[in-house]
Amino acid sequence: MNPILKGTLAATLLASTMLAAPLADAAEMFNRIATFHVVDNLPAGADPKKATVAEIITATSDGNTLVYTDSPGERIGLIDITDAKAPKPAGTVALGGEPTSTVVAGGMALVGVVTSASKAQPSGHLAIVDLATKSVKATCDLAGQPDSLAMSPDGQFLAIAIENERDEEINDGALPQLPGGSLVTFRIGTDGSVDCASKALIDVAGLAAVAPEDPEPEFVDFNDKNQIVLTLQENNHIVIADAATGKVVTHFPAGTVDLDGIDVKKDGVIDLSGKMTEVAREPDGVQWIDADRFVTANEGDWKGGSRGFTIFKTDGSVDYDSGTSFEYETVRLGHYPEKRNKKGNEPEGAEVATFGGDRLIFIGSERASLVGVYKDEGTGKAPTLLQALPGGIGPEGLLAIPARNLFVTAAENDLREDGLIGSVVTLYERSDAPAAYPTIVSADKDGKPIGWAALSGTVADAKVAGKLYAVIDSAQSIGRILTIDAKQTPALITDAITVTKDGKPAENLDLEGIALAADGGFWLASEGNPEREKNKTQSKLIHTDATGAILEEIILPEALAANATRFGFEGVTVTGSGDDETLWLAVQREWKDDPKGYTKLLAYKPAAKSWGAVHYPLDKAAKGWVGLSEITAVPGGLVVIERDNQIGRDAAIKKLAFVPLAGVTPAPLGGDLPKVTKQDLVDLLPALAAPKGYVLDKVESFAIDADGNAFAVTDNDGVDDHSGETQFLRLGKLALPM
Repeated sequence: MNPILKGTLAATLLASTMLAAPLADAAEMFNRIATFHVVDNLPAGADPKKATVAEIITATSDGNTLVYTDSPGERIGLIDITDAKAPKPAGTVALGGEPTSTVVAGGMALVGVVTSASKAQPSGHLAIVDLATKSVKATCDLAGQPDSLAMSPDGQFLAIAIENERDEEINDGALPQLPGGSLVTFRIGTDGSVDCASKALIDVAGLAAVAPEDPEPEFVDFNDKNQIVLTLQENNHIVIADAATGKVVTHFPAGTVDLDGIDVKKDGVIDLSGKMTEVAREPDGVQWIDADRFVTANEGDWKGGSRGFTIFKTDGSVDYDSGTSFEYETVRLGHYPEKRNKKGNEPEGAEVATFGGDRLIFIGSERASLVGVYKDEGTGKAPTLLQALPGGIGPEGLLAIPARNLFVTAAENDLREDGLIGSVVTLYERSDAPAAYPTIVSADKDGKPIGWAALSGTVADAKVAGKLYAVIDSAQSIGRILTIDAKQTPALITDAITVTKDGKPAENLDLEGIALAADGGFWLASEGNPEREKNKTQSKLIHTDATGAILEEIILPEALAANATRFGFEGVTVTGSGDDETLWLAVQREWKDDPKGYTKLLAYKPAAKSWGAVHYPLDKAAKGWVGLSEITAVPGGLVVIERDNQIGRDAAIKKLAFVPLAGVTPAPLGGDLPKVTKQDLVDLLPALAAPKGYVLDKVESFAIDADGNAFAVTDNDGVDDHSGETQFLRLGKLALPM
């Protein structure tokens, strides 16, 4: 085992692939089996263009129906998962306010509903919803804004965190901002009904050192003793109360951590050299592990956020803190949200459940859109990271259904207005099958994971099978060339070099393509954006040595630059050698001088410093646009990736096409260009749909290695309005046209 990987999720995954047979005690894994689009469950007459959300999610006692909160829709939604691999819409219930959380008791969904006129005048109620008739049977006034709900394991008690959240526009969100929050309990009937008269208030004011007069309750959970653990997030405090007596049993501060080796600057670079001291944990989600321990997800919401999770004992002592380890896994898997790194990956949700003989802890990272799955090893021992699951964009709700070997995430972000994916509910099943995700990870370098994201172009090493080189686009501000070992499963990023100019990181690069240079260096294609108001850049061709140092920058001739758009270079490849060496560049879409439906393949000859071009016929888009995103030389011609810009079920064109070069002579610029022909080679849609998520829009890399194995890779946009998921597709040996 490579020592730089020891102890990481990558090490666990790689070790499992190197065994001739699985270990007898190897843990079972979760794999995604279905993705449900919340927009498919709209009530009659609802506007399908409006945002829909699945935020907090629960299930009926038989595990066959999911119930989720949809705050902007002011409703709860139901999903039939009798067949978990084929979830079906099961209707909604209007609530007359914004639901924040829900639990199911008997045949009733108990829902916290916010009806506040403003943050200064918080109000809300508990809705008791009959799931059979899909109607609200009763409501109980809460005299405040509810947040989290939890039901005791014996079904007798309901606990509600009344947050009365602060207004971040007032005094920079500083506390106190009265009225303060509280903890409320109710008695639950055997049929799931709630007697409003049983409401009991547990006063949690005056406990925290931070703004004691303004408690900010966030999340609640019960243990088997009917004790409630409650996080006061902004107060950085934790309370344990007894539901039967209505008394606070104990309380203590959540404490602080020192973080060394983290990214602290939002500068487009994943730089794990920063440090923060005495960071308040400010926990959000909390779940009991057993009667004496619970786990918190330390998101932070005011001054803190420690980027990980903590296991506390009931006496307030820390049994385990993840430190930077969970954050490092998000980096290692390409999910680190550098553009939102004030609080790092922001762990928000937590879930604990027993599957077989394993007590599992699930930690959901809101900003990295990733769920870490850990095995609890008992008091005094660090939990073991088993795997990480892609959770949609912003997995808010986490739900384990052990009786059916299922785990569910509810992703709250709906980005359809921006042409991206909407809110989804994702189902995973636990079995003895190996983990299908991740498909690519990074190794450690100098004790820290290699930061990466937005893989936008690849090329194979000319001699070493399974060795690839990749570039990262403008999602990161520093251009880099990564080395990938594709013989490992998952594929392993083993090294990274920075593209430099005059000894410093090169600026204003948007690397979208890479090819091998005859001198042992690289040719790089930078897309640029001449339409940007500030810092306009043009597409350009860059020649580097093997260390990434720029030897030459080749700018567009005026005949090209005058007609260029922001949809520029998306790949580069090399044909021929010596005086016949030709660099082919794929232009993503039509430029101003191109006929509709045609884009350019540019041909540059370094020896003569001459430019030529041909026209490539693009498929017609049923929706959005179609363009090129990669180009690779193969015997007899070129292979390009042609794709639309659509995601999920709207994706229609994601393919490899072959362009024969026999008889093709690029024409000089400024006149009519010859039109090449193309042959469809591989439809990539089945491979992109196979992981049972949604079809990712940007498949941008393609390479064939020295053994003839083909690979394609998706670009995750640097986790910017994206789930962070990257799919490294192994296409095997392709039958190329002769």
